[in-house]
Amino acid sequence: MPSIIQQIAEALHVSSASVSRALNDKPGVGPELRQRILEKARELNYTPSVTARGLATARTFALGFFVREKPGLAAQTDPFYGEILHGVEQVCARSDYHVAIATLTADILSKPAQFRFVREGRVDGMILAGPDIPAEFIMAMLNTGLPIVLVDNRLDYQPVNCVNCDDTGGAALAAEYLLKLGHRRIGILAGPQNWPSNTRRVRGYQQVLERAGVAAHVIHMDRTTIDSGAEAYTRLTEQHPNITAVCAVNDSMAIGAIQAAQAAGRRVPDDLSVIGFDNIAWARLNRPPLTTIDVPKHQIGKEAASRLLALLDDDSLMPTEICVAVKLVERDTCARPAG
Repeated sequence: MPSIIQQIAEALHVSSASVSRALNDKPGVGPELRQRILEKARELNYTPSVTARGLATARTFALGFFVREKPGLAAQTDPFYGEILHGVEQVCARSDYHVAIATLTADILSKPAQFRFVREGRVDGMILAGPDIPAEFIMAMLNTGLPIVLVDNRLDYQPVNCVNCDDTGGAALAAEYLLKLGHRRIGILAGPQNWPSNTRRVRGYQQVLERAGVAAHVIHMDRTTIDSGAEAYTRLTEQHPNITAVCAVNDSMAIGAIQAAQAAGRRVPDDLSVIGFDNIAWARLNRPPLTTIDVPKHQIGKEAASRLLALLDDDSLMPTEICVAVKLVERDTCARPAG
């Protein structure tokens, strides 16, 4: 039997490549053709169709909050999404809805049609949280007809409801802060280049540094954990041993960098300044307490839940991106460069 991509391509008399690009939110497909492909995908039940199964009016009064499964202990080392979930739960507590929570395994992400929360009609809508949820899976969930809100993520070509913080502006605040302290040898510890929030934060750091005539030394890792932050710092200093300051795309990487620097005999902030991003609970408990960009995580959760409830009440609402402001929190990991 032909694959779903081949079926759509044959039905619309277009190339399989065009169908694949549309279903994966990739460039190279015009808006009209993209829409025709997505409509045909829904018609052919590319993913379980809620409407087709007659569940559109049979509400479960459950909202799904789904994050990607993290390898090893990474899930325990980054409480960022737990704080967002708390905001979601606060809003739901004032409504008739409750929250169903699950992690998205690699198997689920590769076979979205088998996602039981949709296939079995367990939720009326969902929040997909994290930049590591791939566009293909998001597109498949959109094709179910369920209301979807992304958190800390977005699509490049398909309009979608999402809630993000001002990643670029926050990174600019961090870079400007280090420049004002007098740093000119600055490194950037970053995650995967295909994560939207990571890309925006790196861009924010780079833009400010480049305007100041300062080279932006970027180290990309495949994860944004304490361990990857330590490894990124080690790689950075192997290439640029005279670095005096580090910007990290999240607090976990910043904490890892501090641990690696201290293990190498460098004092923070006397020998090295470090600034993070997110202001997770561990940031203020770190030794020394971490200077960082505060992301209002509870507010993001509340915004996401409120938007999802609004979509359930009115499915004619146009997709909207909500951008939440951030602020600098000064603690004890940044100082003027020595000498």
